Amino acid sequence: MITSKIIANGIVRATLIIAAIASLLFFVNQIQTIILYLIISLILTLIANPLVKFLKRKLKFPNTMAVVVTMIILVSILFGFIMMFIPLVVSQGESLSLLNTKEIENNIIELVNKINTFLASHNIDAGNMLETTNISSKLNFNFIPQFLNSILGTLSSFGVGLASVLFIVFFFLKDTVLFMTGIKKILPDEHEEKIINSLDKINALLSRYFIGLLIQLFIVFILYLIVLLIFGVENAFIIAFLCAVLNIIPYIGPLIGSVVAAILTMISNLGGDFQSEILPTTIYVMIGFWIVQLIDNNISQPVIFSKSVKSHPLEIFLVILASGFLFGIAGMIIAVPFYTILKVVAKEFFPENKIIKIVTKDI
Repeated sequence: MITSKIIANGIVRATLIIAAIASLLFFVNQIQTIILYLIISLILTLIANPLVKFLKRKLKFPNTMAVVVTMIILVSILFGFIMMFIPLVVSQGESLSLLNTKEIENNIIELVNKINTFLASHNIDAGNMLETTNISSKLNFNFIPQFLNSILGTLSSFGVGLASVLFIVFFFLKDTVLFMTGIKKILPDEHEEKIINSLDKINALLSRYFIGLLIQLFIVFILYLIVLLIFGVENAFIIAFLCAVLNIIPYIGPLIGSVVAAILTMISNLGGDFQSEILPTTIYVMIGFWIVQLIDNNISQPVIFSKSVKSHPLEIFLVILASGFLFGIAGMIIAVPFYTILKVVAKEFFPENKIIKIVTKDI
């Protein structure tokens, strides 16, 4: 029989649980910067770990020396990237007016007027349609300066963050064995071996994945840059940089990048005639970008997805699609690493399951 005391106890228990969850969420929100540092440090550790192993195994470096050399290389690459890329991004971003929303709107309106004039010269009256839809007032261009400013702001205010991340990465690399020993002490004895094996496999697979992803983005950036330079597009560096960064988003990113590239290519050539200069150049650039995507989709991505995380391209596509529907763009970005972790854990704990056998046969 349910008494008032039982109901009261249930209400109190539920209230305490809700309060505990709210407190946890509040705490996580307060330390979200630290969590971000830990995630970035973990990714950099996974990327740098193969180099540490190479120095230790092949060149017989002591553990600390191998970590120090790796950190010097990592810091050199990071500072080289900042010193080389950021001034170019800022200068070309300003030249293209990407840091000024109002200027972007004015450029788009001018571009729309040129398109309207071009269509009118071919007896196509687009003026009424543009006037009726009032497209210039409905388009929101804030995402472009916000996107660039967020990148530049993150990099420019990364002083303390960079020092914190590098400090954490150093000890992640140096004390890997110590961390593993500590983990072993708190793990249940019956599952210790399975969990340790899972961590080793996850570390190896994700290291290869993140390194492959960086290589893929660099290749795409270089190919985009070559296409833009071939057709004499101004501000080629910043356009290629933006589109390469968007390539991080699987499948949707390249499509968004192509649209952004087309718009920015037309904006950067506003001084020329639409029919003889702007339109042909944009078409050539789009064809070039599609060729780059064909190369990326048929060479770069299969190598990264199939060889680094041991998953079939169709399998990856379905996982990314499902993650996109459930968690949006963020879900699409983390889909492959998270799915890889799930596969490794599933194989260790449920090796006899028929479905898991099929899905994890290459791991």
